[in-house]
Amino acid sequence: MNHLLGGRNLVVDTLSEVYVPLKNYSTHEFWNLAEHTLIPNSVYVIGRKQFVENLDIVKRMAESSEYCVVFDNAAEGSWTLISQLQVLKIDDLVIQNKILLISGGDLESNYPHIVYEHFLSCITDYEENLQAMKHIDSIFNKIDKPYKFLFLNGRARPHRKYLYERFKKINLLEQSLWTMLDSRPSLHRLFQLTEHDINLMATVSELKRLPPHYEFNFFKNTEVTPGPPERTFIKPQMFNNLWGEIYLEPAPYVDTYFSLVSETVFEHPCSFRTEKIAKPIAIGHPWIVAANYGFYKDIRNLGFKTFSHVIDESFDLINNHQDRMDRIIEIVDDLCKQDLGSFMLACEEVCKYNQQHLIEVVPKWRSQLPEQFFNLINKYE
Repeated sequence: MNHLLGGRNLVVDTLSEVYVPLKNYSTHEFWNLAEHTLIPNSVYVIGRKQFVENLDIVKRMAESSEYCVVFDNAAEGSWTLISQLQVLKIDDLVIQNKILLISGGDLESNYPHIVYEHFLSCITDYEENLQAMKHIDSIFNKIDKPYKFLFLNGRARPHRKYLYERFKKINLLEQSLWTMLDSRPSLHRLFQLTEHDINLMATVSELKRLPPHYEFNFFKNTEVTPGPPERTFIKPQMFNNLWGEIYLEPAPYVDTYFSLVSETVFEHPCSFRTEKIAKPIAIGHPWIVAANYGFYKDIRNLGFKTFSHVIDESFDLINNHQDRMDRIIEIVDDLCKQDLGSFMLACEEVCKYNQQHLIEVVPKWRSQLPEQFFNLINKYE
């Protein structure tokens, strides 16, 4: 039994995101909860797949004093994790401290949780990405680039749709290297955008993927057969149902001056750092992020630097979502009218610092996770 848990067992799902950092502390492991014989007086770390597939078992465990249930869903965070809890109808069990959380992003204090930076950590787990990161000097050595910024969009979300429509209107879209992998409308009461009495948020978007020479090798030649525009989401076909967006291909970054990152969360007050921001940090590309209030503050708290010496980043603390988004668009528009070569070179030192910091901090996060985990258990049990 584990003395760090007061003599209780630690049983870890081998498919969970935190299996590797915790495996040396586990007394038992499982890969299929339905076929596993439950061990009383145990703390169970259960990943999302096993949690969803065996929800009734998990709920009974959570209601029993024999088990402490920890839901490891580090692939979700902030609003996306809360919505997952609501869909599974376990949010009440979490708030009652009967299920504890390992989140991939920040949460309000009434959710018993610790944060594991899953996406910022795993970007360096791929040998292909480590090789791509060596191309950082190519980004800054190429001053004359064919596109001004990189603007990648996967799943339809209101803030992405708003950016897309506004950029089209002011001719910024044509100056960028961009994608739109989800053509569906994305309505939201916070974002209002009409033209000639047409609600642009209710219209379908143009589907667009990167030209083949900008795609990662595995996916250069994948074919896509879109369905009706009002329900078309081509990312699964593009990436053969793999996590294709985690891979780094240097070419799009070499041919653009900066990335405009449309993060997963915009309206919720808690930050969620995904592969979208991990990629420009890892490869060493200047970036502007369209994300929630305080995102820049939170990422600086992780030890990364931002670009306040060349960009007015005060939009990060604009609480009104519409106003924050409009200010981001103004920043991008103004920047594209400047000497982007000089701007990029002024960002080089920060980019190289961030890349090195990422390499150094990931092992620290992983080594610190067990202590954070045991503190969580002992606090609520």
